[in-house]
Amino acid sequence: MKIALIAHDGKKADMVHFLSGFKDRLLQVDINLVATGTTGSHIQKAGFEVERLLSGPVGGDAQIAAMAAQKELDMVVFFRDPLDKHPHEPDVQMLMRICDVHNIPLATNPASADLMFQALTQT
Repeated sequence: MKIALIAHDGKKADMVHFLSGFKDRLLQVDINLVATGTTGSHIQKAGFEVERLLSGPVGGDAQIAAMAAQKELDMVVFFRDPLDKHPHEPDVQMLMRICDVHNIPLATNPASADLMFQALTQT
C-alpha cells in the first residue's frame, strides 16, 4: 500500500503529530509513504521512512497527482491550510480532482485522516 502525504506550511507540524500517533501501528502493516519535499523532510526527522518528491509549489503536488492518475497510490493525505493563500492553488485543485476522477481516498484534515488510518491499521 502506498500513501501520499502533503501539508501546507501551517499544517506540517499537524502532519507529524498525526503520523506519530499511528507510528507503532504503521510499522505493523506494509505501507510505503511518499511526500512532497518539505513535508517529507519533517516526516523523516520524526523517524519515518518516506520517499521525498519535489516541494509542492515546484511540482510535488503534480507528481503526486500523476501517481494517483496512474493508480500508483492507495490514499492521499493532504493537510490543507484553508486560512492562508497558496500560489500553487491550481495544482492543489488538480490533485483533488484527480483523486476524485480515479476514486483515490483523500483526507484533507486530521479528522478524516484519522478515520482512514484507523480502518487501514486495524489488526
